[in-house]
Amino acid sequence: MERDYLERIIKECNIFDKSNVQAVIENIEALDERFEKDNLVEIYNYILAVSQNPEILLATIQCSDRFRDKSSLNPLLDILLMKNFQTSTEQLINVRVMCTKAIANIKDTSAVTPLLYCLNNKDENYKIRLACADALGRIGDRYAVVPLIEVVKDENEKSVYLRESAASALGMLGDLRAVDPLVGILEAQKGIWNKFTFLKERIIETLGKLRIDDNERVFNALKNSLFDESPQVRINAIEAIMESENPKAAETIKTCLLDDEDEEVKKNALIALYNLIGREILDEVAEGDFSDSLKMEAVSMISEYEEDDD
Repeated sequence: MERDYLERIIKECNIFDKSNVQAVIENIEALDERFEKDNLVEIYNYILAVSQNPEILLATIQCSDRFRDKSSLNPLLDILLMKNFQTSTEQLINVRVMCTKAIANIKDTSAVTPLLYCLNNKDENYKIRLACADALGRIGDRYAVVPLIEVVKDENEKSVYLRESAASALGMLGDLRAVDPLVGILEAQKGIWNKFTFLKERIIETLGKLRIDDNERVFNALKNSLFDESPQVRINAIEAIMESENPKAAETIKTCLLDDEDEEVKKNALIALYNLIGREILDEVAEGDFSDSLKMEAVSMISEYEEDDD
């Protein structure tokens, strides 16, 4: 499309009319009725480049994200990096978060460097940094592995949520370079019931996704997490051990079924053991010396098992 034609469309949409933003958004959404995909992408990209209204930008990003066209990457990155803005507002932060999600959906590795720039900028708003960590995981470029590891390891990082998000991103990337540093953090935080509980949960989830069945250090770190003060950490550890394919997985999880004091942990152990060894564990619990609630869970699972067989 020629620039003159794009400007005429923008004028028709009243992009710069501040008196009725909702009407402008409706005009943008109505462009679907007049143009095909390629032209729509060009129009959306132009709006992203010239508008500074957060509501209009949010609506346009949502429209653009349907197509996930690589030509939209540059205008989205310009907004993320605030190239056309002098000051930040809460609305603009929300726009930039939405931009980051749209960038991740395009899955172009050329976005990794600017995303890392925002991630590593400690003066940047934490919402933006969280979104960038998630985007790096979803794009899947392993160039991001080392920077994400550094974020997870950074004990001076003010946002524990960011460290959690970086750990989750490493799980999406699936790179084995993350194993040793993640296990090191888990070992250092062993038994600590504090703001790092959620970080431990994310790290355990990530180790489970990496499926390290022959790494004894990883298995031992997960096994030790079964004694953590947080029930959710113990539940996550059960799931990670179940997925590890380690020959000692069932035996290790059974200790939770027998000895853990939390009923939810016991139920998760039962489910994990059923996945590992089958129906026999359900019969053992249903007929054995276990709490009523755990027996009911086993009986309920047996009923489902029998229905599936029918």
